Amino acid sequence: MSNALSIATVTATLRTLLFSHLQVETPDVTVTTLPPDKARARDATHHQLNVFLFQVSPDAALRNMDFPPKVKFGESGLPPLALRLTYLLTPYAPSDEDVESHKLLGKAMSVLHDHPLLGSEELRVAVPGNDLYRQVERVRITMEPLSLEELSKLWTMFQTQYRVSVVYQVSVVLIESTRPHRAPLPVLRPVLTVLPDTLPPFPLLEAVTPPQLQASARLGDVLVLTGQYLSGGTVGVRFTHPLWNAPVIRPATDVTASRLTVAIPNDAAGWPSGTYSVSVVITDANAVEHTTSALPLTLAPRITLLAPNPAPRGPGDEVTLTVTFQPRARPEQRVSLLLGGKDIPAPERAVPVDSISFTTRDVSAGEYFVRLRIEGVDSLLIDRTQTPPVFDTSQRVTVT
Repeated sequence: MSNALSIATVTATLRTLLFSHLQVETPDVTVTTLPPDKARARDATHHQLNVFLFQVSPDAALRNMDFPPKVKFGESGLPPLALRLTYLLTPYAPSDEDVESHKLLGKAMSVLHDHPLLGSEELRVAVPGNDLYRQVERVRITMEPLSLEELSKLWTMFQTQYRVSVVYQVSVVLIESTRPHRAPLPVLRPVLTVLPDTLPPFPLLEAVTPPQLQASARLGDVLVLTGQYLSGGTVGVRFTHPLWNAPVIRPATDVTASRLTVAIPNDAAGWPSGTYSVSVVITDANAVEHTTSALPLTLAPRITLLAPNPAPRGPGDEVTLTVTFQPRARPEQRVSLLLGGKDIPAPERAVPVDSISFTTRDVSAGEYFVRLRIEGVDSLLIDRTQTPPVFDTSQRVTVT
């Protein structure tokens, strides 16, 4: 495998290879690597061959393969970046003489036909600091036949007049990943375990349940997490929120193999409403972490005060309600108040707040249940502590 200089190395090697052979019969020839629209000067009076790299594409056969000796059996690492480089060769002759340019093109094609592999020494001296010459896979040159329609589209893309040209593909270039690979210690002796069931022998989180089977949790709630193989070592519950810079791990309690509980702190400033990602982290005696897959959990706001209540109507049946709640709403969070079936957006905020005034028009007199919605999560309107469930009367406002 090679480093990031490999693409430049291939281009430089092709230029040197073609120039060294073409100048024997055509002393005034130059080999350039310019875009086709800038390759030929208007006043040029010499022979010229332009080699332009116009496409870099992945090599489908090698893009996901590991190569020895970098990664051995049992180790893991990032596969190399496997690339195919596609070049356009265009000849030019003095006074745009077609016969002369065709001679130059024929000679260049003959050179590449007789030189299908780029040699290690050629690659080594092409660009200082490259290590493409050490690559296990040889770098091959093959002609890529294109139809007249494909060539026409190609030159249209270059926005210049068409000239006779040929396309060559150079592959494969393997650019090694700079990320470190993982190499676990060798196994001293295999340990075989026969499981009496079909469940995988890994920690598995199946459900995250708020109290009273509510749709969402609130600050201070104790969650019940159920699954398989949840016990052993030190057990914690990892919470992730889009507004946090890093996840938070809370200690698990009442831990068994299939069930545990965890408390959400009553932290109105640190735990915003919204959707969380929850997973169980088990650290064994060797300090190795085993993490379950994550499940979503929504944290709902809690309305603590509606004022005024009753709420008088002003001109145009305008009503203003001030809602006090927890946790705080941050400036980047979307907040609205649902008054009956009416969605009232909150005004913009510059800092986190725990109280917002909502104003709306055309409200008829009557009683309304209200819900505060933050990032798509509504305050809990249904009281499930009673059978059958009822609406929470503390979230009802009277408009007069």
